[in-house]
Amino acid sequence: MYKNLAGRAVLAWVTACFLSPAFSQTPAPNAPLKIGFVYVTPVTDAGWVRQHEEGRKAVDAALGAKVKTTFVENVAEGADAERVIRDLAQQGNKLIFTPSFGYMEPTLKVARDFPDVKFESITGYKPAANVATANARYYEGRYLAGIAAGRMTKTNVAGYVAGFPIPEVLQGINAFTLGMRSVNPNAKVVVVWLNEWFDPPKERDAAMALFNQNADVVAFHTGSTAVMAAAQERGKMAIAYHSDMRKIAPDAQIVAVTHQWGGYYTQRAKAVLDGTWKSGNLWGGVKEGMIRVGDFGTKVPKAVQQEVLARQQDVAAGKLQPFRAVSADVRDNEGRVVIAKGAQLNDEQILKMNWLVEGVQGRVTR
Repeated sequence: MYKNLAGRAVLAWVTACFLSPAFSQTPAPNAPLKIGFVYVTPVTDAGWVRQHEEGRKAVDAALGAKVKTTFVENVAEGADAERVIRDLAQQGNKLIFTPSFGYMEPTLKVARDFPDVKFESITGYKPAANVATANARYYEGRYLAGIAAGRMTKTNVAGYVAGFPIPEVLQGINAFTLGMRSVNPNAKVVVVWLNEWFDPPKERDAAMALFNQNADVVAFHTGSTAVMAAAQERGKMAIAYHSDMRKIAPDAQIVAVTHQWGGYYTQRAKAVLDGTWKSGNLWGGVKEGMIRVGDFGTKVPKAVQQEVLARQQDVAAGKLQPFRAVSADVRDNEGRVVIAKGAQLNDEQILKMNWLVEGVQGRVTR
């Protein structure tokens, strides 16, 4: 009887150890780093979230068994985001990527409660001790795409389907217009605001409305491929954004402005693994390999392709800055000088952009 009681006591002690929260949450010496990703829309074949999903896959490919990644898709900004981010932290993820501007505040809130977890707020701008911020200079790619659009348009009218009038979107519209008018001074850009990031029917309707206003090429800053599909349907031209979209619009695509996150994500995961991760704020562009223009459509002449790629090399080398006024003042579409001749905007001015450049038909709600 005593023997049996002793055995039961040992069994109870072992069971208690393995089932207690403190014991069960202690990682094995060679346990993989758990990494979570939160996506603002479903994972589709192309678009904003697709590029981040490709970044996650790049981490898996580069680091193999050292990491274990997971993602949650179609998470609305706000309360839902906070819940999902918190769940990922509670599940033992030690590195969490939150790639959407509206995730910034929920990320910061959760980060305060999990000081041992590292967070990467992508497109956010508020760092903390365990929160790094990173974004890409999308406007550099937009300027280059504008050059292609300026060469290809026959009507001298481009359309632009835009989500919200935040600085990042305004940077893109203005850079695209400046690029277009650098090779085609008669070009103009007509903007339609959706106040949505992802609404394929509204995106499609906006593109169709722009085509009806004589636009023969359209760009967009929204989350789906609907604008590209509309251009393909109408026999018009379009600038792909986020991803190469030739599968959706094989005849319509002029060029793609793509975002490349794999290198950054892998670098940050390695830093957590080797203990060198630090909070920081990166704003990388063509030079850093985070923005790339290419994937030309079949209708784009070689001369135009070569011109765009040459200008891309100039951006990488620092020879071309989209928001530099080289030969004349740059004015907004209300006539005010926003960049004096010979000057260029600094990062702070670009990040606070709240105007539309001359040549754009549209307004910014201030």
